[in-house]
Parts: sequence; structure tokens; C-alpha cells
Amino acid sequence: MITIISGTHRPDSRTLLVSYICKDYLEEQGFEVELVDLAKLDPMLLSSVMFTPKEDSQLSQIQDQKILPSDVLLIVSPEYNGSFPGILKSFFDALSVRKYKETFKGRKVALLGVSSGRAGNLRGMEHMTGFLNYLNMLVMPNKLPISSIEQQLIDGDQLNANSMSALTLFLDEVAQFSQIGQAECTE
Repeated sequence: MITIISGTHRPDSRTLLVSYICKDYLEEQGFEVELVDLAKLDPMLLSSVMFTPKEDSQLSQIQDQKILPSDVLLIVSPEYNGSFPGILKSFFDALSVRKYKETFKGRKVALLGVSSGRAGNLRGMEHMTGFLNYLNMLVMPNKLPISSIEQQLIDGDQLNANSMSALTLFLDEVAQFSQIGQAECTE
């Protein structure tokens, strides 16, 4: 299973649009795919409440049903002020309170950046790589930046041919990464 995390809580974001394009493609390739949309997460769960997790909370359900069973997490993150959204970091902080080792250690992660600017959130993906490595997660070396997202869209909801070609090559690599055993990743 591949779990896609749409890493912003901005409503109707282009990050969510790209996340759905990824989900559709991977499902067409025969993968079971789950999507975590941080815009649908109860914001109270990422406040001081996160330090006293409840087994029946929305966050615990996401962790148990979408994060723990996944073979790889695909984080789709916009660029916010030269990095990634604070909500994404808060989400990982909240996940760390419960089932820390099972959630992070050896979990495979792929990163895809989305931005209106020209760098495709490269800096944010590097920042993210640092904290994911700290959590003992295995980050796929190849990261995909999608720059100038507004110019890459056709009819507002589809990527143009060049961007879609780059995305499908990246997603094929994510699919292969999901199939590699943990020991093979660290060799």
C-alpha cells in the first residue's frame, strides 16, 4: 500500500490536486493507495491535545489504517516561505506521540514538491529530508520538484504532457521503491 500525504491544510490547494493525480495514476497501475488530506484533519488534534492521544481519535485512526500498513509514504508538499508547511511538521510530531517506533523506524518515504515559484520546493524537501532521517525513515533519493504549478496545469485540473511524463516516471520509481525490502534500501 502507498499512502499519499497532501501536506497542507489550505483548502482546494494545488498540492491536493497533484496528490489526486498521483493517487489516480498509482491505482491505475494496480496499487492500493490511501490519501491523507491534512485539510480534513481536526486542527485540535495538532494542539496540546496531541500529547494525550486517544485510541479512537481521528489521528489514531489515520495512523493505524493509513500510515502503519503502508509500504511507502509519498509526501506531496507545497513550498511555504522557503520550506514546507508547519501543519505537515505538526502532523509528524503528533504521530510521534503514539507508536513511535512502528510509525517511523525504517518506513520508506518519497517526496514531491509543488510550488508557484521556480524551484519546486527543493529547499523544503531538503529540510523535510533532515527531520525524516532523524526519525530513522528511509527517504527515496530522487525527489520531484514541480515548479510554476499554475503554468503546468491544463484546464485547471490536469498536468501538461511534459509534467505528467516526469510525474509518471517518478511515480513508477516510487512504486518500485515500495516493493524493495528494508534491508535492500540500506545496502
